[in-house]
This record gives sequence, structure tokens and C-alpha cells, in this order.
Amino acid sequence: MPDISLVHQFAQRVTDNVSRVILGKEEAIERTLLALLCEGHLLIEDVPGLGKTMLARAIAKSIGCSFNRIQFTPDMLPSDVTGVSVFNQKTQEFEFRPGPIFAQIVLADEINRATPKTQAALLEAMEERQVTIDGVTYPMRRPFLVLATQNPIEYEGTFPLPEAQVDRFMMRIHLGYPDERHEIEILNSQQDHHPIQDLQQVVSHEELVQAQEAVKQVYVADPIKAYIVAITQATRKHPDVYLGASPRGSLALYKTSRALAALQNRDFVLPDDVKALATVTLAHRVLVSPSARIKNIHAEAILHEILNSVPVPGVHATPS
Repeated sequence: MPDISLVHQFAQRVTDNVSRVILGKEEAIERTLLALLCEGHLLIEDVPGLGKTMLARAIAKSIGCSFNRIQFTPDMLPSDVTGVSVFNQKTQEFEFRPGPIFAQIVLADEINRATPKTQAALLEAMEERQVTIDGVTYPMRRPFLVLATQNPIEYEGTFPLPEAQVDRFMMRIHLGYPDERHEIEILNSQQDHHPIQDLQQVVSHEELVQAQEAVKQVYVADPIKAYIVAITQATRKHPDVYLGASPRGSLALYKTSRALAALQNRDFVLPDDVKALATVTLAHRVLVSPSARIKNIHAEAILHEILNSVPVPGVHATPS
């Protein structure tokens, strides 16, 4: 059985390394690592200039994986993401030239600046870990992680992400503005050059795979599984919700809760793990009704209300 302590050690090394670039955002770094450990995808949403792209680059440089960055623009075509078949006149055959999606860690920068058709080019890759071009299927190399950055949709020149694509992101996080002390540290750290240039790899691809396998061994008691499902189902029954979280949301909360327990060097999940991650795994899957939007009610507030109303199981978290 994989050693749970491997996950804690892996996360500590990556966190310490990334924190040299992303100052004062330990929680955002932790959430990114949770997605990585669960082989899920992460949507980072916030206004420009807060370090969304730098967080993705720092994570990629800390791990021995291939990395590609896709800058989404309104004129981008789906083939610009997935690749295209080109006719070779010498061999008289079509040859596939892979697009930038064929990397282990893909930074989809400002994903909501692309048209919905181009955004949809990511759907198969994110869910099935493969891309089909001209009837031929090409598998993605694992681990495969999409770190997408998004500016709020009310900003000019952006397109809302389709619900099907939003649902494929395991979590959605916000960075937020740094406090005064950390913003001064940012100025000092970039006095001569950007610290991202000095960042080195601190863990190997093999260590990542070992940590991912260790997370799968974390125990989840049946009452805690029922607690996860109860939270998800409550989003579907809430009067202010037009569309509740899908079963994929339950899976995301289940997997990330195990990863959070492993990060804290535990081989079992507590209800507190579930409560800590319910909002970041479910809120982006919840569509608020038009009448609730008029009242300025957001999905995050609905999740907080649900967490306060759904009974917390009182069980033995470890297997008997």
C-alpha cells in the first residue's frame, strides 16, 4: 500500500517552491495541488494582474512534466488547440501535427476570450484524456492537467464558458488581491528580475504518480460518502437554484476530500475536509435562478447555507 506520508512530503516541496513566486496565496497553491493529485482540472477566475498565469507556470516548473501554454483569443480555431492533419507531398500521406493541447500540464490562458466553438475543442481532452482528429483517436500522456485562467465574464471581450465545459473543471478558485505586506514583498522580489526565472524542478514525474496513487488509498466512511451526496443533492432542491450540481460534482468533492486528508498526513477523511472543499468543487456547477440573481444571490452563498443546514455525520472516520 502506498505511503500516505509521500503525499505530504510531495506537497510540502512543491508548495515551498511555488511560494517563492506566488506570495501570500498558500490556500490557492494547496487547491491547485489537490487538482493535480486527483488528476482533475482547475479553473482560476479573477481580474487581470493577480498572478493566475504565474501560478500555473510555477506549478509546471516545479514538476518534471511537459508544459504548453495556449493564449486564447477570439480568432482562434479549434485546430489551433488540438492539431491538424497535413498532406505530405513526399510521402503522399496525411500526417498529424499535434496542437499545444498535447502536453502533460496545459495552461489555457484567458480561456473565456475564445469563442464557444474553440472552447469546446477542450471537452474530449479534459474528460476522456484523448483527442479525435479526422476519425483517429490520439491519447493524452498522463498525468494530464488543464489549468485554465478566466477573467470575469462581465469584462469586455469575453464569452461565458458552456455549462458542459465548466462541469469538467474539478474546482474553481479565486486568487484575490494581496494584502499590503505581501504586495510590498512582490515589489521587492521583482526588483532585478522575476523569481519565476530562478524556479527549479523539485519533484519528479514518478513522485507525482506515487502521490496520486497514495491518495486513492485514503479511507472514506460510508456516512461521509452519504454526507457528500446529501450536500450535492441539496443544491438540486434549493429554491434559488435553476440547475444543481451534477454527479461529477459529487465525485470531485469525494476525490479532493481524500487528497486534502492525505495532504494533512491522514489516511482517512473527516467531515471538515468535505466542508472545506464543498464550495470550490460545487459552486461553479450551480446555476442560480434568474429571480435569485436579481436579488444578487450567488452560488457561493447558497453553498454556505447548505453546509449550515445539512447534518454533519458523527461517525468513526477510520475503518473498524
